[in-house]
Amino acid sequence: MNTGKYIFAQLIEFLPQRIFDRIVMKYEGNKYVKHFTCWNQLLVMMFGQLSNRDSLRDLTNTVSAHTNKAYHLGFGKNVTRSNLAKVNERREPRIFEEFAYHMIDIARKKRINKDFEIEGKAFAFDSTTIDLCLSVFWWAKFRRTKAGRTRAMDDVRWMMEDG
Repeated sequence: MNTGKYIFAQLIEFLPQRIFDRIVMKYEGNKYVKHFTCWNQLLVMMFGQLSNRDSLRDLTNTVSAHTNKAYHLGFGKNVTRSNLAKVNERREPRIFEEFAYHMIDIARKKRINKDFEIEGKAFAFDSTTIDLCLSVFWWAKFRRTKAGRTRAMDDVRWMMEDG
């Protein structure tokens, strides 16, 4: 039995719900709505996207199979295909568009602005071993039938000597 939060619920914690509610109020998205709010719609559609659902029927079948978890995932009371289709058709899409732009803006601010920088000289060494042919590389005796392998440390010593 699961004692902690579901992974989806942990992901939802990163969403700024107050910003979303402000956008919903701006477009009056929850006007005359009793149960299936814009937030519930957003979460159900995100769940469908993240779980790679192919259709609304597939999504609602998956959600209805886990009705005891729907509250903990934030989906609301029940999600039917007809209700989901109606709200997807009737609700203002600018709510979700504006929220998506806000999330993109947050992500842009959090990314690293500097390129990968290393001060001074930097050397990259490949430590991949390469099989050698004993008839060509007589000095690389490893076994009677198989030659040894070159090692990156030999390359490092060579580079250090040359300078």
